[in-house]
Amino acid sequence: MTRAPANLLAVRSLLLTHLDNAPGPDDLDPAEVGIVGDPSHRGGYHCGSDRVVPNDYSVVESPRDRAGLTLDASALDIGQFDVRSGGRSNTLPSFSVWCVAQCAANAADTRDIREIIYSPDGSTVKRWDRLGKRATGDSSHRWHTHFSFFRDAIKAGRDQRPLFRRYLSSIGLLEDDDMTPQEHNWLATVHKNLTVLDGRNPIGQIYTRLAEGRDETGIAVTGNWNLRAMTAQLTDLQNKLNALAAKDFTDEAAIVQGVLAGLTPEEIAAAIPPTIAKQVADELARRLVA
Repeated sequence: MTRAPANLLAVRSLLLTHLDNAPGPDDLDPAEVGIVGDPSHRGGYHCGSDRVVPNDYSVVESPRDRAGLTLDASALDIGQFDVRSGGRSNTLPSFSVWCVAQCAANAADTRDIREIIYSPDGSTVKRWDRLGKRATGDSSHRWHTHFSFFRDAIKAGRDQRPLFRRYLSSIGLLEDDDMTPQEHNWLATVHKNLTVLDGRNPIGQIYTRLAEGRDETGIAVTGNWNLRAMTAQLTDLQNKLNALAAKDFTDEAAIVQGVLAGLTPEEIAAAIPPTIAKQVADELARRLVA
């Protein structure tokens, strides 16, 4: 029978953790967040392979859905809420409009979403459809918002929480330091691009301190490190490297001599990776003998 997949259950849990019992006139109740359609439900993304119908739009309109069809449901319904955070009211319509804007901008963490059926005002029903097939939905979407996910993403078990984590962060219900997988990947790329000589240069040292949760003095700090502060430092470093890269250096030997002149023997030794250190020592010994 149709089942709720782990990655959508994780989204449900995330939303309820932060919106259920949240301050405000109307929190989000567990009964208002659904994945699998009721027993009479036939066809659509709330159904798995045992409940789809002939020419079901949730299967035939995209190769991603045809390739990903399993017993898993591939949709999430979110009901009404009105919570206070960040000095303002955050409601189902404002949440839905925010999510649609992210999808329309093709944000990286939205690309597994096929459609969102929602109401921006509690009256008009609209549909954002990545495939451009439809523009509206039935009146029940005045009080709940429907997300459909491409079935291949659900089958692959891909994490669908990043978009919703970003929303919760944007309204102040989730710390900015609580990074998404995309943010971790970005930082890993920056680390790879900026860190040279086995990470013992100043740039690598800054990244290592931050990644290990230590401040600029090297003292350990509690909790997650501040993502904004780290991003600012890495961005500044990247800008400086870009500026250097844009210059026309014609005398490479002079550059090397200039860099070495500003380093102590201890600093030069510390910058040499262990795998190369012995080779350098052997070569120096050979030259001294000669």
